[in-house]
Amino acid sequence: MKRAPRSRQRHDLYAKYHDYDSEISDLLGECGVRLRREDLHPDVRARLVRYTTDRTSHYGVVPAPPSEEPFHLAGHGQMVEKAVAALGRLSAPPETGVERFLLSRLIRRQEALSSSGMEGTQSTLAAVLSGDVGNEQDATARQVRRYAMALDTLVPQAEKIGPDIFTPAHFAAVHHEVLNNDPDYKGGPGEIREKVVWIGATGKDIAYSTWNPPGPEHIMACLEDTAAYMRGNGPHTVNQGLILRLAIAHAHFEAVHPFLDGNGRVGRLLIPLMLAAEGHEPVYLSPWIEANRTIYYEALKAAQQRLDPTPLVGAIATGIVETEKELTKTRDALATLTDLWKQRVKLRQRSSASETLKLLPFCPVLSVRTLMELLSVTAKAAGEGIDRLVDARILEEITGNARNRIFISRDVLRIISRPFGAEPVLEISDDQPAPGEP
Repeated sequence: MKRAPRSRQRHDLYAKYHDYDSEISDLLGECGVRLRREDLHPDVRARLVRYTTDRTSHYGVVPAPPSEEPFHLAGHGQMVEKAVAALGRLSAPPETGVERFLLSRLIRRQEALSSSGMEGTQSTLAAVLSGDVGNEQDATARQVRRYAMALDTLVPQAEKIGPDIFTPAHFAAVHHEVLNNDPDYKGGPGEIREKVVWIGATGKDIAYSTWNPPGPEHIMACLEDTAAYMRGNGPHTVNQGLILRLAIAHAHFEAVHPFLDGNGRVGRLLIPLMLAAEGHEPVYLSPWIEANRTIYYEALKAAQQRLDPTPLVGAIATGIVETEKELTKTRDALATLTDLWKQRVKLRQRSSASETLKLLPFCPVLSVRTLMELLSVTAKAAGEGIDRLVDARILEEITGNARNRIFISRDVLRIISRPFGAEPVLEISDDQPAPGEP
């Protein structure tokens, strides 16, 4: 009997191998170097399920419920202790309710800027804050500001309701609030996806993905697992510390990837929401994550692919510690700036100008109407206070309008708009704009 040509034999052998292994290799694909089957924890490999809606030759991972077992922190214990201590210090309220309100608003807008910036939506703090006082904004600034305004609603809700707030419906509501004004979003804000998505693919090709979330039919059950874990009714509230639970909940939600887009923004937001729901000061980590993307993404990959949350625990703990340091640096720099201002201009105590000066570190973009509301003064008194600080070159008018004018403090914006980790620039300049500001 005549044998098939050797090339044909090789082809048949390859075909048999391909049929046998395609279900796994299609999932793993290539990402520069092919993501090997052995990179996945055996329990993750056991959760591979073929897609049924589209991409039916590929498989997604249906994540198991979050582990409620204790984990050894593998060298991150000291950093976790520092993070818990930092959370305690951050819970100390500012001197007045107005300062707390303004500081929270400022921090949330910085979070919105960083989180949106990681998704390609770039704006500036001055542009976003200008919208708060009625100034016309471009489309990206409006989008980022609306994201920040969503935080203004969502965080107090979590503080009031507590962990019971976490349900799949709540995740959808968060997504709706965050994505409702995104003109580039192709799906319905708050709607669970009905298509297959994948992560890390170059050129939008699933063959190059680094993670394939579950198919649409599995999403709701997985989100129920995420929400139940975040509500904290199981033994993990005893077995696991707060930072570990933040890491596990965040990684599980990101592994499910329940929406067509915006999962990163929602997932990052779950960290401060979980902190707020458990009675801690919400800490917004997007600025730290933006500055340390490689550390964060490698840690997230370890939690999802190898079921090892400890690198993510270390990343979140470090992010909390470094964020608290940044806030301390900012507050110290702003206090020094206020002293420099007082050397520049002498103001009568309790005058509108003096009271405005106290608010500027927390409200570097304002209008006469804003000041009237914050100080409970007349338009005349607010206008006189602003004019006094304009004359002293502490405030600057940026619209050029005769009415509805907007004023900014470049000195403050230069400090609070600096890149994460950079030292504050403490100088009073008459004509040098803050980076990225008008």
